[in-house]
Amino acid sequence: MKSKSYQRKQRHMRVKKSLISNKGLHRLVVFRSNKYIYGQIIDDQSAKTIVAASDLKSKEKNKIERAKIAGQELAKESVKKNVKKVVFDRGGYRFHGRVKAFAQGAREGGLTF
Repeated sequence: MKSKSYQRKQRHMRVKKSLISNKGLHRLVVFRSNKYIYGQIIDDQSAKTIVAASDLKSKEKNKIERAKIAGQELAKESVKKNVKKVVFDRGGYRFHGRVKAFAQGAREGGLTF
């Protein structure tokens, strides 16, 4: 039996393969740990991170609210760097809970995907 982390990495590679084919668009990647959520916008052509954000410094107690705030912060920084259209990479996680809240926060902040 394969571990859960191995299965998630396999799902992530499967999702990532279809997203990289969108040339010219940057990729918004989400990583979710048990305590925190992290997001970054990556330019796959140059393999560099453009903007990154997390909920490490947030003072909210609810993880979902912290994820939404982190998504909004990421979107504000990316709009400053003139990145408005991205492809959302959920990182092998289901699109619900904190991942969904992060995506909603990013949309509210000005990103389109």
